[in-house]
Amino acid sequence: MTTHSDTPAGWYADPQGTPNLLRYWDGARWTEHTNPGQVPRQDARKQQGGSAWEVGVGGAPDPARVQHQVQQQAGVAPAGQGGGTLFTEPVLVVNQKAKLIELVNEYSVFDQHGRTLGSVVEVGQSTAKKVLRFVSSVDQFLTHKLEVRDAHGQPQLVLTRPAKLVKSRVLVERPSGEPLGEIVQQNAFGKITFAFLYNGRQIGAIKAENWRAWNFAIVDHTETEIARITKTWEGLAKTMFTTADNYVLQIHRQLADPLLSMVVASALTVDTALKQDSRGLG
Repeated sequence: MTTHSDTPAGWYADPQGTPNLLRYWDGARWTEHTNPGQVPRQDARKQQGGSAWEVGVGGAPDPARVQHQVQQQAGVAPAGQGGGTLFTEPVLVVNQKAKLIELVNEYSVFDQHGRTLGSVVEVGQSTAKKVLRFVSSVDQFLTHKLEVRDAHGQPQLVLTRPAKLVKSRVLVERPSGEPLGEIVQQNAFGKITFAFLYNGRQIGAIKAENWRAWNFAIVDHTETEIARITKTWEGLAKTMFTTADNYVLQIHRQLADPLLSMVVASALTVDTALKQDSRGLG
């Protein structure tokens, strides 16, 4: 089993994200010892690619660690081989890039074997908005726009969460602007439920399984479960310094659009649309 203790002791890029600062990992935990200097090339690439624990030397994801996240942390059994894209794989591993302060939402997306499928990047933020996010906790009152990109960096979906007061909604569109539907929050307290709406008609829903909304069941219009989102934990060394949230999406059967895009979008926007709000509920 791969754990943090398998990472050898040594100097690594500071998990707090301080530029050109190394911090000593003693094989079990981060220590207070730091060393100013140039971050080694492979470690800098680690931070660019996502969690240092899922990314190996040279910036490529470590398949063993991603497989551990899927099988041991999320409890998802190996699924059949997919088509190698964001919309054809039965399992998506969604990992938020670790940052000390969340000014821009960024996610890396892998398949169950650790191969990169794409990314999710927040776009359209002004400098003033970044400053506002830095000095206050106002995320829920700001509009967020995310681009879902494939492994080649080409946009596949555009997800917009308008500013909200109590309930969230996410608009799902193709890059051309063609609408695919909305993910609309149904309630503000208790176990949160989001409806998938297409042309005003409900075609499915995402349902939190507890009030803190760690795990989610996704159902179709008949209330049959078609997918599941499970939060995975990255350990104290990471969560002490960051607000990263990582998830595994398991799709139980083949789906067609617009439901397929809504299911993928829901997994990629759990943190932006719902988790930031549930922190306030907690």
